[in-house]
Amino acid sequence: MNPTAEQTAPPAPQLKKTPLNATHRLLKAKMVDFGGWDMPVEYPGAGGGLIAEHLAVRTAAGLFDVSHMGEIQFRGPGALAAVQHITMNDASRLKDGQAHYSALLTPEGTFVDDILVHRLSANDYLLVVNAGTKDKDLAWIRQQVGRFPSAHIADYSAYYSQLALQGPRALETLQKLTKTDLSAIKNYWFTWGTVAGIANVLIARTGYSGEDGFEVYLPADEATTVKVWNEILAAGAEFGVRPCGLGARNTLRLEAGMSLYGHEISDSTNVFEAGLDRWLQLDKGDFVGRSALQAVQDAGGPSRKVIGLEMVERGIARDGYAVLNLEGIEIGVITSGSPSPFLKTNIAFALVPAAVGQSGEDVLVQVRPNQAARAKQVPTPFYKRPKTKV
Repeated sequence: MNPTAEQTAPPAPQLKKTPLNATHRLLKAKMVDFGGWDMPVEYPGAGGGLIAEHLAVRTAAGLFDVSHMGEIQFRGPGALAAVQHITMNDASRLKDGQAHYSALLTPEGTFVDDILVHRLSANDYLLVVNAGTKDKDLAWIRQQVGRFPSAHIADYSAYYSQLALQGPRALETLQKLTKTDLSAIKNYWFTWGTVAGIANVLIARTGYSGEDGFEVYLPADEATTVKVWNEILAAGAEFGVRPCGLGARNTLRLEAGMSLYGHEISDSTNVFEAGLDRWLQLDKGDFVGRSALQAVQDAGGPSRKVIGLEMVERGIARDGYAVLNLEGIEIGVITSGSPSPFLKTNIAFALVPAAVGQSGEDVLVQVRPNQAARAKQVPTPFYKRPKTKV
């Protein structure tokens, strides 16, 4: 008897799990396959859901499990030179305890990944990379900086859990659990402290929501991670802090005008097209992708541009939908789009010809096979958090 296709098919790959996986299931989270990880997209069973979670971050705070993110450490006398060679921002400007946004680029000036670079010391840097691209990133890094023998590169992803507490009540929530003066940590700076009785925790004032907040890096054992997760939620209960999934993380970053790998940024989109050139330091010396990007700048800029759109006619601009000019000719594509829970409108990023972006003209979005809805160009970020009074 011949085996059936089902019998001969290879087994499905086992999804990776963070130390909080069982906790998410106890909270009745809706779990999804996210880049090979079993991750919570929302917590409808906890009396929440995407919209409630999104609004909690804008008005109070939300707690995210982002332990799937990758952490790659550069150590040794050649660490800075190696980081400089593979990233677009200027890491030589960082001071101990400071971080910045950057990217790994291809020789064409397009994206391998966007990252955060943390300077732990003069010879010690921690790069935080996206979960779904970590293995690719690490292989690419090793290929590019193999000629830097005094830089030791190690994958520490398995040693870190990462929790992100985001929102206007994040500071006072987390402050209950640490003696470290959180108000003294400036945006994109970090320090080491004790949180919920756990020592040697990296506390960074960073995030991906458009709000104030902190990302804490813990030892990646289940007991420690669950303890800190539960204590943060308990400390924030009086403020309305709730667990949040990847769905709210996506709508929050879109409102805040933040790019997402595989959408606004990819290996076919360069830095100028993505509108991320404010973090590009062409004058720092040579690095991977510099020549291509210098050529784009010398030629007068990119031929395409990511722009912000707000729908003015009924319809939601979803990822991948076609963008048309008012004559009905296809000119671009929606890279990210969603209803905005906080702004109460439908917003999107679109990649279009640079001339269209410069003109500010209205466009159409193909929301159905036989229906296009009008959208207007708007500045990004779509949402800016209110300035706090000093």
